[in-house]
Amino acid sequence: MKLITAQDRKKLFESFEQEALHLELRDFYDTGDLEKVERWKAGEPDSLEWLRPWCDRVRSGIAQGKRYRRACVVSEPLTDYQKWAYSITQPNLDAGEDIRWVPRRLVSTIPLPGNDFWLFDNDAVVFGVFGGDGNVIERQLYTDTEVVKFCRNAFESVWAVSVQHAEYKPV
Repeated sequence: MKLITAQDRKKLFESFEQEALHLELRDFYDTGDLEKVERWKAGEPDSLEWLRPWCDRVRSGIAQGKRYRRACVVSEPLTDYQKWAYSITQPNLDAGEDIRWVPRRLVSTIPLPGNDFWLFDNDAVVFGVFGGDGNVIERQLYTDTEVVKFCRNAFESVWAVSVQHAEYKPV
């Protein structure tokens, strides 16, 4: 295991060749979005312009034949954070990212890692370790084949019970 920076993780997004998989396990993140969530709760419009860099990255990757899949394991009823996240997902989908929702009750018997992760191809896993306040504490890079295999299996097991964004009805 190696601790990496956000910039190091960004380089992995630039260098992977086939597929980036993201497993989200938390109901709340404080990654600079809390003000946006509060404005959403107040009914204020959001241009979502801040999503453009990510969506441009995804579009570019899709044009190169890459895949982006995200599985969001969520508690129901959804937290306000997850309701907001659901409400702003369309630009990501339009860019080509396949995002699915998984009610937590469906993953009780699936072996899952303790933290969210990104899996790049079948080469590297980056775990995002979050504190109780929702902030990233560290990013852990693993290239060990057993860790990669565990994460791939966990992701595919979750994906098998996932619900496509258009079909998922937030509770």
